[in-house]
Amino acid sequence: MTVLKSISCTFLMIFLCSFFSLHAAGKNEDFNIRNYGAVGDGKTDNAVAIQKAIDACSKAGGGKVVVPAGQTFLSGPFNLKSNIEFHVEVNAKVLANPDEKVYLKSAFRENKGEGTIWIGGENLVNVTLSGAGTLDGNGVSFMGAELDDSFVLKPFEVIDPRPHLLTIVGGKNIRIRDLYIRNSAYWTVHLIGCEDVAIDNITLLNNLKVRNSDGIDLDHSKNVRISNCYIESGDDCICLKNRREYEEFGACENITVSNCTMTSRSCAIKIGSENMDSINNVLINNCIITKSNRGIGIQNRDEGTVSNVIFSNIIIDSHLFSDVWWGKAEPIYVTAYSRASGNHKDAGWRFPKGEREGKVGMVSNISFSNIKCTSENGVYVGAESADKISGIIFDQVDLLINKTTPILGGVYDRRPSKVEGLLKARVSAFYLDKAKHITIRNSSVVWAENRPDYYGHVIESHEVTALKTFNLEGDSAFPGKLEAIKK
Repeated sequence: MTVLKSISCTFLMIFLCSFFSLHAAGKNEDFNIRNYGAVGDGKTDNAVAIQKAIDACSKAGGGKVVVPAGQTFLSGPFNLKSNIEFHVEVNAKVLANPDEKVYLKSAFRENKGEGTIWIGGENLVNVTLSGAGTLDGNGVSFMGAELDDSFVLKPFEVIDPRPHLLTIVGGKNIRIRDLYIRNSAYWTVHLIGCEDVAIDNITLLNNLKVRNSDGIDLDHSKNVRISNCYIESGDDCICLKNRREYEEFGACENITVSNCTMTSRSCAIKIGSENMDSINNVLINNCIITKSNRGIGIQNRDEGTVSNVIFSNIIIDSHLFSDVWWGKAEPIYVTAYSRASGNHKDAGWRFPKGEREGKVGMVSNISFSNIKCTSENGVYVGAESADKISGIIFDQVDLLINKTTPILGGVYDRRPSKVEGLLKARVSAFYLDKAKHITIRNSSVVWAENRPDYYGHVIESHEVTALKTFNLEGDSAFPGKLEAIKK
Protein backbone atom coordinates (compact mmCIF):
# COMPACT_ATOMS: atom_id res chain seq x y z
CA MET A 1 0.00 0.00 0.00
CA THR A 2 2.85 2.30 0.91
CA VAL A 3 4.51 1.51 -2.42
CA LEU A 4 1.29 2.32 -4.32
CA LYS A 5 0.94 5.63 -2.46
CA SER A 6 4.54 6.46 -3.27
CA ILE A 7 4.03 5.69 -6.98
CA SER A 8 0.79 7.73 -7.04
CA CYS A 9 2.50 10.71 -5.41
CA THR A 10 5.35 10.46 -7.89
CA PHE A 11 2.96 10.49 -10.88
CA LEU A 12 1.02 13.39 -9.30
CA MET A 13 4.21 15.39 -8.86
CA ILE A 14 5.27 14.69 -12.47
CA PHE A 15 1.81 15.74 -13.72
CA LEU A 16 1.77 18.95 -11.67
CA CYS A 17 5.32 19.87 -12.73
CA SER A 18 4.45 19.28 -16.40
CA PHE A 19 1.22 21.29 -16.08
CA PHE A 20 2.84 24.29 -14.45
CA SER A 21 5.79 24.11 -16.83
CA LEU A 22 3.50 24.14 -19.88
CA HIS A 23 1.36 26.88 -18.34
CA ALA A 24 4.43 29.02 -17.70
CA ALA A 25 5.67 28.42 -21.25
CA GLY A 26 2.28 29.49 -22.61
CA LYS A 27 2.45 32.70 -20.58
CA ASN A 28 5.92 33.39 -21.96
CA GLU A 29 4.80 32.94 -25.55
CA ASP A 30 1.58 34.97 -25.56
CA PHE A 31 1.29 38.50 -24.22
CA ASN A 32 -2.23 39.70 -24.96
CA ILE A 33 -2.33 43.50 -24.93
CA ARG A 34 -5.71 43.44 -23.12
CA ASN A 35 -3.97 41.87 -20.13
CA TYR A 36 -1.84 45.01 -19.93
CA GLY A 37 -4.75 47.45 -19.97
CA ALA A 38 -5.57 47.85 -23.67
CA VAL A 39 -9.16 48.83 -24.48
CA GLY A 40 -10.48 48.03 -27.96
CA ASP A 41 -13.04 50.80 -28.27
CA GLY A 42 -11.32 52.70 -31.09
CA LYS A 43 -11.14 55.81 -28.87
CA THR A 44 -8.78 55.10 -25.95
CA ASP A 45 -5.07 55.60 -26.65
CA ASN A 46 -3.45 52.24 -25.92
CA ALA A 47 0.20 53.17 -26.54
CA VAL A 48 1.13 52.63 -22.86
CA ALA A 49 -0.63 49.25 -22.68
CA ILE A 50 0.88 48.02 -25.95
CA GLN A 51 4.34 49.13 -24.82
CA LYS A 52 3.88 47.33 -21.49
CA ALA A 53 3.02 44.09 -23.32
CA ILE A 54 6.05 44.46 -25.61
CA ASP A 55 8.35 45.24 -22.68
CA ALA A 56 7.05 42.28 -20.66
CA CYS A 57 7.51 39.95 -23.62
CA SER A 58 11.06 41.18 -24.15
CA LYS A 59 11.91 40.89 -20.44
CA ALA A 60 10.66 37.28 -20.45
CA GLY A 61 13.15 36.43 -23.18
CA GLY A 62 10.82 36.87 -26.13
CA GLY A 63 7.57 35.51 -27.48
CA LYS A 64 4.35 36.68 -29.07
CA VAL A 65 2.56 39.97 -28.38
CA VAL A 66 -1.06 39.50 -29.43
CA VAL A 67 -3.55 42.11 -30.61
CA PRO A 68 -6.81 40.17 -30.16
CA ALA A 69 -9.43 39.69 -32.84
CA GLY A 70 -12.57 41.71 -33.35
CA GLN A 71 -11.56 45.08 -31.87
CA THR A 72 -9.92 48.38 -32.86
CA PHE A 73 -7.09 49.58 -30.63
CA LEU A 74 -6.25 53.26 -31.07
CA SER A 75 -2.62 54.02 -30.28
CA GLY A 76 0.01 56.70 -30.31
CA PRO A 77 3.70 55.84 -30.90
CA PHE A 78 5.26 52.67 -29.49
CA ASN A 79 8.52 50.75 -30.01
CA LEU A 80 9.18 47.15 -30.93
CA LYS A 81 11.92 45.16 -29.18
CA SER A 82 14.11 42.20 -30.08
CA ASN A 83 12.94 38.59 -30.07
CA ILE A 84 9.22 39.30 -30.33
CA GLU A 85 6.44 38.54 -32.76
CA PHE A 86 3.87 41.34 -32.92
CA HIS A 87 0.79 39.43 -34.02
CA VAL A 88 -2.41 41.21 -35.11
CA GLU A 89 -5.20 38.66 -35.19
CA VAL A 90 -7.79 38.48 -37.94
CA ASN A 91 -10.36 41.30 -37.76
CA ALA A 92 -8.21 43.20 -35.25
CA LYS A 93 -6.93 46.70 -35.97
CA VAL A 94 -4.23 48.93 -34.53
CA LEU A 95 -5.20 52.49 -35.50
CA ALA A 96 -2.87 55.49 -35.33
CA ASN A 97 -3.98 58.26 -32.98
CA PRO A 98 -5.03 61.25 -35.16
CA ASP A 99 -3.71 63.76 -32.59
CA GLU A 100 -0.61 65.32 -34.21
CA LYS A 101 0.79 66.39 -30.82
CA VAL A 102 1.65 62.81 -29.76
CA TYR A 103 4.15 62.35 -32.60
CA LEU A 104 7.49 63.78 -31.47
CA LYS A 105 10.29 61.55 -32.77
CA SER A 106 11.70 62.48 -36.18
CA ALA A 107 11.84 59.76 -38.81
CA PHE A 108 15.16 61.19 -40.03
CA ARG A 109 17.04 62.06 -36.85
CA GLU A 110 18.06 65.75 -36.85
CA ASN A 111 16.19 66.34 -40.11
CA LYS A 112 12.79 67.06 -38.58
CA GLY A 113 10.98 68.22 -41.68
CA GLU A 114 10.05 64.85 -43.18
CA GLY A 115 7.72 63.12 -40.79
CA THR A 116 7.70 61.34 -37.45
CA ILE A 117 7.54 57.71 -36.26
CA TRP A 118 4.44 55.78 -35.20
CA ILE A 119 5.67 52.17 -34.82
CA GLY A 120 9.44 52.18 -34.35
CA GLY A 121 12.46 50.27 -33.15
CA GLU A 122 16.25 50.46 -33.24
CA ASN A 123 18.96 47.80 -33.17
CA LEU A 124 16.41 44.99 -33.28
CA VAL A 125 17.11 41.29 -33.74
CA ASN A 126 14.58 38.55 -34.55
CA VAL A 127 11.42 40.61 -34.97
CA THR A 128 8.28 39.49 -36.78
CA LEU A 129 5.11 41.43 -37.58
CA SER A 130 2.36 39.02 -38.56
CA GLY A 131 -1.31 38.15 -38.58
CA ALA A 132 -4.35 38.65 -40.79
CA GLY A 133 -5.30 41.86 -38.99
CA THR A 134 -4.66 45.51 -39.85
CA LEU A 135 -2.16 48.24 -39.07
CA ASP A 136 -3.93 51.49 -40.01
CA GLY A 137 -1.99 54.77 -40.16
CA ASN A 138 -5.16 56.93 -40.18
CA GLY A 139 -3.48 58.93 -42.93
CA VAL A 140 -6.26 61.24 -44.14
CA SER A 141 -6.57 62.61 -40.57
CA PHE A 142 -3.21 64.32 -41.07
CA MET A 143 -4.05 65.86 -44.45
CA GLY A 144 -5.38 69.26 -45.46
CA ALA A 145 -8.14 69.90 -47.97
CA GLU A 146 -8.89 67.31 -50.65
CA LEU A 147 -8.09 68.25 -54.25
CA ASP A 148 -8.92 66.46 -57.51
CA ASP A 149 -6.00 64.03 -57.34
CA SER A 150 -4.24 64.84 -54.04
CA PHE A 151 -4.56 66.40 -50.60
CA VAL A 152 -3.14 69.74 -49.53
CA LEU A 153 -0.19 69.30 -47.16
CA LYS A 154 -0.65 71.16 -43.89
CA PRO A 155 1.96 73.82 -43.10
CA PHE A 156 4.35 73.28 -40.17
CA GLU A 157 7.23 75.17 -38.59
CA VAL A 158 9.94 72.67 -37.53
CA ILE A 159 8.51 69.16 -37.20
CA ASP A 160 6.28 67.68 -39.87
CA PRO A 161 3.97 65.64 -37.59
CA ARG A 162 2.79 63.20 -40.26
CA PRO A 163 3.79 59.76 -38.94
CA HIS A 164 5.61 57.09 -40.95
CA LEU A 165 3.74 53.89 -40.17
CA LEU A 166 6.70 51.57 -39.42
CA THR A 167 10.34 52.58 -39.07
CA ILE A 168 13.04 50.06 -38.10
CA VAL A 169 16.65 51.24 -37.81
CA GLY A 170 19.47 48.70 -37.66
CA GLY A 171 17.42 45.50 -37.68
CA LYS A 172 18.53 41.91 -38.31
CA ASN A 173 16.30 38.95 -39.12
CA ILE A 174 13.15 41.03 -39.69
CA ARG A 175 9.98 39.32 -40.94
CA ILE A 176 6.75 41.03 -42.05
CA ARG A 177 4.06 38.68 -43.30
CA ASP A 178 0.35 38.27 -44.00
CA LEU A 179 -0.66 41.68 -42.63
CA TYR A 180 -3.10 44.22 -44.03
CA ILE A 181 -1.31 47.59 -43.82
CA ARG A 182 -3.13 50.74 -44.85
CA ASN A 183 -3.64 54.51 -44.79
CA SER A 184 -0.17 55.76 -43.99
CA ALA A 185 0.24 59.53 -43.75
CA TYR A 186 3.87 59.33 -44.92
CA TRP A 187 6.17 56.42 -45.77
CA THR A 188 4.66 53.11 -44.74
CA VAL A 189 7.35 50.47 -44.19
CA HIS A 190 10.77 52.14 -43.84
CA LEU A 191 13.65 49.77 -43.16
CA ILE A 192 16.97 51.52 -42.50
CA GLY A 193 20.25 49.64 -42.24
CA CYS A 194 18.37 46.36 -41.94
CA GLU A 195 19.84 42.99 -42.90
CA ASP A 196 18.18 39.65 -43.62
CA VAL A 197 14.63 40.85 -44.21
CA ALA A 198 11.66 38.94 -45.64
CA ILE A 199 8.39 40.71 -46.50
CA ASP A 200 5.78 38.27 -47.76
CA ASN A 201 2.09 38.23 -48.58
CA ILE A 202 1.15 41.66 -47.29
CA THR A 203 -1.61 43.88 -48.67
CA LEU A 204 -0.55 47.52 -48.43
CA LEU A 205 -3.24 50.02 -49.41
CA ASN A 206 -2.64 53.74 -49.02
CA ASN A 207 -4.93 56.52 -50.19
CA LEU A 208 -3.79 57.32 -53.73
CA LYS A 209 -4.23 61.05 -53.06
CA VAL A 210 -1.78 61.14 -50.14
CA ARG A 211 1.59 62.53 -51.22
CA ASN A 212 4.77 60.93 -49.78
CA SER A 213 2.84 57.76 -48.93
CA ASP A 214 5.52 55.34 -50.17
CA GLY A 215 4.79 51.65 -49.72
CA ILE A 216 8.10 49.93 -48.86
CA ASP A 217 11.35 51.90 -48.61
CA LEU A 218 14.61 49.95 -48.31
CA ASP A 219 17.21 52.42 -47.05
CA HIS A 220 20.85 51.23 -46.75
CA SER A 221 19.43 47.70 -46.33
CA LYS A 222 20.89 44.36 -47.43
CA ASN A 223 19.76 40.83 -48.23
CA VAL A 224 16.07 41.65 -48.53
CA ARG A 225 13.32 39.56 -50.13
CA ILE A 226 9.92 41.07 -51.00
CA SER A 227 7.38 38.64 -52.44
CA ASN A 228 3.67 38.04 -53.09
CA CYS A 229 2.54 41.54 -52.12
CA TYR A 230 -0.25 43.81 -53.36
CA ILE A 231 0.59 47.51 -52.99
CA GLU A 232 -1.30 50.72 -53.78
CA SER A 233 0.36 54.00 -52.83
CA GLY A 234 0.19 57.66 -53.71
CA ASP A 235 3.97 57.74 -53.92
CA ASP A 236 6.41 54.97 -54.86
CA CYS A 237 5.27 51.41 -54.10
CA ILE A 238 8.76 49.93 -53.62
CA CYS A 239 11.77 52.20 -53.40
CA LEU A 240 15.49 51.51 -52.87
CA LYS A 241 17.66 54.34 -51.57
CA ASN A 242 20.53 55.53 -49.38
CA ARG A 243 19.54 58.54 -47.31
CA ARG A 244 22.25 60.85 -46.03
CA GLU A 245 20.85 60.89 -42.47
CA TYR A 246 21.80 57.21 -42.07
CA GLU A 247 25.03 57.06 -44.07
CA GLU A 248 26.85 54.86 -41.52
CA PHE A 249 24.88 51.82 -42.71
CA GLY A 250 26.55 51.71 -46.15
CA ALA A 251 25.22 50.25 -49.40
CA CYS A 252 21.75 49.02 -50.29
CA GLU A 253 22.36 45.66 -51.96
CA ASN A 254 21.28 42.09 -52.62
CA ILE A 255 17.56 42.80 -53.04
CA THR A 256 14.93 40.61 -54.68
CA VAL A 257 11.33 41.53 -55.49
CA SER A 258 9.00 38.93 -56.98
CA ASN A 259 5.34 38.21 -57.64
CA CYS A 260 4.00 41.64 -56.63
CA THR A 261 1.13 43.71 -58.03
CA MET A 262 1.37 47.51 -57.70
CA THR A 263 -0.40 50.80 -58.41
CA SER A 264 1.23 54.21 -57.84
CA ARG A 265 0.63 57.90 -58.55
CA SER A 266 4.40 58.32 -58.76
CA CYS A 267 6.62 55.31 -59.63
CA ALA A 268 5.68 51.73 -58.86
CA ILE A 269 9.27 50.46 -58.57
CA LYS A 270 11.92 53.12 -58.03
CA ILE A 271 15.64 53.24 -57.35
CA GLY A 272 16.57 56.69 -55.91
CA SER A 273 16.23 59.58 -55.87
CA GLU A 274 18.21 59.81 -52.60
CA ASN A 275 21.39 57.80 -53.09
CA MET A 276 24.62 58.91 -51.47
CA ASP A 277 26.19 55.41 -51.49
CA SER A 278 25.74 52.35 -53.73
CA ILE A 279 22.68 50.40 -54.84
CA ASN A 280 23.63 47.12 -56.47
CA ASN A 281 22.71 43.50 -57.09
CA VAL A 282 18.95 43.86 -57.51
CA LEU A 283 16.55 41.37 -59.13
CA ILE A 284 12.92 42.34 -59.81
CA ASN A 285 10.83 39.63 -61.45
CA ASN A 286 7.25 38.53 -62.18
CA CYS A 287 5.41 41.74 -61.31
CA ILE A 288 2.32 43.56 -62.57
CA ILE A 289 2.05 47.37 -62.53
CA THR A 290 -1.40 48.81 -63.25
CA LYS A 291 -3.01 52.28 -63.37
CA SER A 292 0.28 53.92 -62.44
CA ASN A 293 1.96 57.17 -63.34
CA ARG A 294 5.44 55.79 -63.96
CA GLY A 295 6.21 52.07 -64.08
CA ILE A 296 9.89 51.40 -63.39
CA GLY A 297 12.30 54.22 -62.56
CA ILE A 298 16.00 54.62 -61.84
CA GLN A 299 16.26 58.20 -60.63
CA ASN A 300 19.87 58.84 -59.60
CA ARG A 301 20.34 62.36 -58.25
CA ASP A 302 23.26 62.10 -55.81
CA GLU A 303 26.87 60.89 -55.81
CA GLY A 304 25.96 57.25 -55.22
CA THR A 305 25.99 54.61 -57.97
CA VAL A 306 23.43 52.12 -59.29
CA SER A 307 24.67 48.89 -60.87
CA ASN A 308 23.81 45.28 -61.65
CA VAL A 309 20.02 45.51 -61.76
CA ILE A 310 17.74 43.10 -63.65
CA PHE A 311 14.05 43.72 -64.35
CA SER A 312 12.26 40.76 -65.96
CA ASN A 313 8.79 39.41 -66.72
CA ILE A 314 6.84 42.56 -65.91
CA ILE A 315 3.56 44.01 -67.24
CA ILE A 316 3.27 47.80 -67.06
CA ASP A 317 0.16 49.95 -67.53
CA SER A 318 0.86 53.69 -67.05
CA HIS A 319 -1.10 56.92 -67.50
CA LEU A 320 -0.65 60.67 -67.13
CA PHE A 321 -1.51 62.46 -63.90
CA SER A 322 -1.12 66.09 -62.79
CA ASP A 323 2.21 67.83 -62.11
CA VAL A 324 1.72 67.26 -58.37
CA TRP A 325 3.14 63.80 -59.03
CA TRP A 326 6.62 63.17 -60.45
CA GLY A 327 6.47 61.28 -63.70
CA LYS A 328 4.89 61.64 -67.13
CA ALA A 329 3.65 58.10 -67.76
CA GLU A 330 7.11 56.80 -68.71
CA PRO A 331 6.80 53.01 -68.43
CA ILE A 332 10.59 52.73 -68.01
CA TYR A 333 12.80 55.58 -66.87
CA VAL A 334 16.61 55.53 -66.38
CA THR A 335 18.24 58.82 -65.42
CA ALA A 336 21.35 60.36 -63.85
CA TYR A 337 21.14 64.11 -63.17
CA SER A 338 22.67 66.19 -60.39
CA ARG A 339 20.10 67.33 -57.88
CA ALA A 340 18.78 70.88 -58.18
CA SER A 341 20.60 73.41 -56.01
CA GLY A 342 19.20 73.54 -52.52
CA ASN A 343 16.90 76.33 -51.48
CA HIS A 344 14.15 74.44 -49.67
CA LYS A 345 13.46 73.35 -46.08
CA ASP A 346 15.50 70.14 -46.17
CA ALA A 347 18.32 71.29 -48.48
CA GLY A 348 20.90 70.72 -45.75
CA TRP A 349 20.13 67.00 -45.86
CA ARG A 350 20.11 66.59 -49.63
CA PHE A 351 23.77 67.49 -50.25
CA PRO A 352 27.10 66.64 -48.63
CA LYS A 353 27.56 68.50 -45.36
CA GLY A 354 28.07 72.25 -45.80
CA GLU A 355 27.31 72.19 -49.55
CA ARG A 356 24.38 73.44 -51.60
CA GLU A 357 25.24 71.54 -54.77
CA GLY A 358 25.97 67.91 -55.44
CA LYS A 359 27.24 65.49 -58.07
CA VAL A 360 25.62 62.46 -59.61
CA GLY A 361 27.05 58.95 -59.70
CA MET A 362 27.02 56.44 -62.53
CA VAL A 363 24.18 54.10 -63.55
CA SER A 364 25.53 50.93 -65.22
CA ASN A 365 24.71 47.35 -66.17
CA ILE A 366 20.91 47.53 -66.13
CA SER A 367 18.82 44.91 -67.94
CA PHE A 368 15.15 44.93 -68.93
CA SER A 369 13.84 41.58 -70.22
CA ASN A 370 10.34 40.51 -71.29
CA ILE A 371 8.59 43.75 -70.33
CA LYS A 372 5.14 44.45 -71.80
CA CYS A 373 4.16 48.14 -71.65
CA THR A 374 0.93 49.99 -72.39
CA SER A 375 1.35 53.71 -71.88
CA GLU A 376 0.74 57.28 -73.03
CA ASN A 377 4.51 57.84 -73.15
CA GLY A 378 7.66 55.98 -74.11
CA VAL A 379 10.85 54.78 -72.45
CA TYR A 380 13.15 57.60 -71.34
CA VAL A 381 16.92 57.27 -70.77
CA GLY A 382 18.76 60.49 -69.95
CA ALA A 383 21.77 61.90 -68.14
CA GLU A 384 23.63 65.17 -67.75
CA SER A 385 26.58 63.67 -69.64
CA ALA A 386 27.08 60.48 -71.65
CA ASP A 387 29.54 58.98 -69.17
CA LYS A 388 26.88 58.74 -66.43
CA ILE A 389 24.77 55.97 -68.02
CA SER A 390 26.29 52.86 -69.59
CA GLY A 391 25.37 49.28 -70.34
CA ILE A 392 21.57 49.40 -70.63
CA ILE A 393 19.90 46.42 -72.34
CA PHE A 394 16.28 46.30 -73.53
CA ASP A 395 15.44 42.73 -74.59
CA GLN A 396 11.86 41.76 -75.51
CA VAL A 397 10.50 45.12 -74.44
CA ASP A 398 7.18 45.61 -76.25
CA LEU A 399 5.45 49.00 -76.23
CA LEU A 400 1.82 49.84 -77.04
CA ILE A 401 1.55 53.64 -76.97
CA ASN A 402 -1.97 54.99 -76.65
CA LYS A 403 -3.49 58.32 -75.56
CA THR A 404 -5.95 57.47 -72.79
CA THR A 405 -6.39 60.65 -70.68
CA PRO A 406 -7.22 64.29 -71.50
CA ILE A 407 -3.96 65.47 -69.87
CA LEU A 408 -1.55 66.98 -72.38
CA GLY A 409 1.56 64.89 -73.00
CA GLY A 410 4.72 65.42 -75.01
CA VAL A 411 6.73 65.84 -71.79
CA TYR A 412 9.43 63.84 -69.97
CA ASP A 413 9.86 64.45 -66.24
CA ARG A 414 13.46 64.88 -65.04
CA ARG A 415 12.65 66.36 -61.62
CA PRO A 416 14.47 66.96 -59.29
CA SER A 417 17.51 68.04 -61.32
CA LYS A 418 19.71 70.98 -62.31
CA VAL A 419 18.53 70.69 -65.91
CA GLU A 420 15.03 71.66 -66.97
CA GLY A 421 12.69 69.52 -64.91
CA LEU A 422 9.97 69.01 -67.51
CA LEU A 423 11.43 68.35 -70.96
CA LYS A 424 9.06 69.07 -73.82
CA ALA A 425 9.67 66.72 -76.72
CA ARG A 426 7.94 64.37 -79.11
CA VAL A 427 6.85 61.12 -77.53
CA SER A 428 9.08 58.41 -78.92
CA ALA A 429 8.99 54.76 -77.99
CA PHE A 430 12.64 55.06 -76.90
CA TYR A 431 13.90 58.58 -76.15
CA LEU A 432 17.64 58.38 -75.44
CA ASP A 433 19.51 61.47 -74.29
CA LYS A 434 23.26 61.26 -73.45
CA ALA A 435 24.29 57.68 -72.74
CA LYS A 436 26.57 54.97 -74.05
CA HIS A 437 26.37 51.25 -74.78
CA ILE A 438 22.60 50.99 -75.20
CA THR A 439 21.22 47.80 -76.76
CA ILE A 440 17.62 47.31 -77.96
CA ARG A 441 16.84 43.85 -79.29
CA ASN A 442 13.88 41.58 -80.02
CA SER A 443 11.48 44.41 -79.16
CA SER A 444 8.46 46.04 -80.78
CA VAL A 445 6.53 49.31 -80.97
CA VAL A 446 2.83 49.70 -81.78
CA TRP A 447 0.98 53.04 -81.89
CA ALA A 448 -2.75 52.81 -81.12
CA GLU A 449 -5.35 54.69 -83.20
CA ASN A 450 -5.57 57.68 -80.84
CA ARG A 451 -2.37 59.51 -81.84
CA PRO A 452 -1.90 63.18 -80.89
CA ASP A 453 0.41 65.17 -83.14
CA TYR A 454 3.26 65.07 -80.61
CA TYR A 455 3.63 61.28 -81.02
CA GLY A 456 6.81 60.56 -82.92
CA HIS A 457 9.58 58.06 -83.55
CA VAL A 458 10.50 54.54 -82.61
CA ILE A 459 13.88 55.85 -81.41
CA GLU A 460 15.02 59.42 -80.91
CA SER A 461 18.61 59.69 -79.67
CA HIS A 462 20.88 62.57 -78.71
CA GLU A 463 24.61 62.18 -77.95
CA VAL A 464 24.34 58.41 -77.56
CA THR A 465 27.41 56.34 -78.38
CA ALA A 466 27.42 52.61 -79.15
CA LEU A 467 23.66 52.33 -79.71
CA LYS A 468 22.82 48.89 -81.11
CA THR A 469 19.47 47.57 -82.33
CA PHE A 470 18.60 44.00 -83.36
CA ASN A 471 15.21 42.80 -84.53
CA LEU A 472 13.36 45.96 -83.51
CA GLU A 473 9.89 46.02 -85.08
CA GLY A 474 7.70 49.07 -85.62
CA ASP A 475 7.43 52.38 -87.44
CA SER A 476 6.93 55.99 -86.42
CA ALA A 477 3.55 57.23 -85.23
CA PHE A 478 3.08 58.93 -88.63
CA PRO A 479 4.86 56.91 -91.33
CA GLY A 480 5.75 59.03 -94.34
CA LYS A 481 5.89 62.20 -92.25
CA LEU A 482 8.36 61.10 -89.55
CA GLU A 483 11.30 58.74 -89.75
CA ALA A 484 11.30 55.67 -87.49
CA ILE A 485 14.73 56.42 -86.06
CA LYS A 486 15.92 59.97 -85.47
CA LYS A 487 19.50 60.70 -84.48
